[in-house]
Amino acid sequence: MKLDPFYLIVDSADWIERLVPLGVKLVQLRMKDANDTVLRQHIRRARQCCADHSCQLIVNDFWQIAIDEACDFVHLGQEDLATADLAAIRNAGLKLGLSTHDEAELETALAAKPDYIALGPVYPTILKKMPWAPQGLERLTSWKEKIGPLPLVAIGGLRPDRLPGVFATGADSAAVVTDITLNADPEARTREWLDVTEPCR
Repeated sequence: MKLDPFYLIVDSADWIERLVPLGVKLVQLRMKDANDTVLRQHIRRARQCCADHSCQLIVNDFWQIAIDEACDFVHLGQEDLATADLAAIRNAGLKLGLSTHDEAELETALAAKPDYIALGPVYPTILKKMPWAPQGLERLTSWKEKIGPLPLVAIGGLRPDRLPGVFATGADSAAVVTDITLNADPEARTREWLDVTEPCR
């Protein structure tokens, strides 16, 4: 499986409807605190927008709702992985992405036979408080050696100027959150990301 090199992560269908039409081909809907009704509404809007623009939609965490809503890709953190029904996810035909932060988590993730592995934070990030120090480019290189042909997603503190170093490690995709959503001009920043990742497509 090949992932687009630019992996946008946002917390609403509003963002997806705003940015995916610019040319984004890989987006994750990450809504941590929404109730089921609101989440389903956003997933349905996101699915329609992504279908209209040939964009791959990944739903974060809520694997059962993703199955119910006929999505085709889910991303789980380690806590969610521990309680997820992997057989149900596979039987529904969903692809699976998993977060990792250390060696033990990588081992756990690989045992679940995911479709990609994410490693972070590569650089300091303001997205959320984490007990892990920034992983750095050397850890990305090590992870890629360990997982072989499995796609590797780098996340955490990424900016366009850091991309050459990130992709030099063998990482396949760069996940971006606050560099877009907190930017004064998210559309312009999204176009910049699309431009700088174009050589990797």
